[in-house]
Amino acid sequence: MKIEDFPFTQIDWHNIEAEEHKGENGTAFWRTIHLGDIRVRMVEYSWGYLADHWCDKGHIIYCIEGEMITELKDGSKIILRKGMSYVVGDNSMPHKSFTETGVRLFIVD
Repeated sequence: MKIEDFPFTQIDWHNIEAEEHKGENGTAFWRTIHLGDIRVRMVEYSWGYLADHWCDKGHIIYCIEGEMITELKDGSKIILRKGMSYVVGDNSMPHKSFTETGVRLFIVD
């Protein structure tokens, strides 16, 4: 990821309309901005949310509140809790997320 070609930008997430994305179960709400090739999102997954696909995209994810389980294609699982992060590169490890309680995330990809 190259962070270039855009000016200093302040983001007020309350002023960005949330887009609804249905999962296999539950719903994700994305507040998204694009800065050049970088996508920055504030994402909320409803309780019981289960992604409807395996994701190959790279991300930097920070958990603001709640908890989620991310399953990797190899069958292993990680738990992400408030204050924790994970990073994954493009096409390096397909992953799929689930939350029982709901979760709020800050994601850069």
